[in-house]
Amino acid sequence: MSGADLWLFVKQFGTPLASSTVFVLVLFIGFCVVFGFMKTKKTAGGSARVVKSLDERISHQAMVYLAPSAPHGPADQLRAPELLEAAARKS
Repeated sequence: MSGADLWLFVKQFGTPLASSTVFVLVLFIGFCVVFGFMKTKKTAGGSARVVKSLDERISHQAMVYLAPSAPHGPADQLRAPELLEAAARKS
């Protein structure tokens, strides 16, 4: 097999491989860009650029999150009796 035959083989094998690779990359990148732009659609008020929950989608209002210092139900895990007892023994 001479150098010309080898070059012809590489050219005939490489051209379809390169073109199919470019096609798949363009398809994948296009899909990611299209669905990425759809995700950044403004829905809730104007401050939120991504819909975070179904409730936000239905009410068209941004979610209001609790402050870290707000009590989270009947049992506040940070002020559990076991933890208060252990803190009292340490000090």
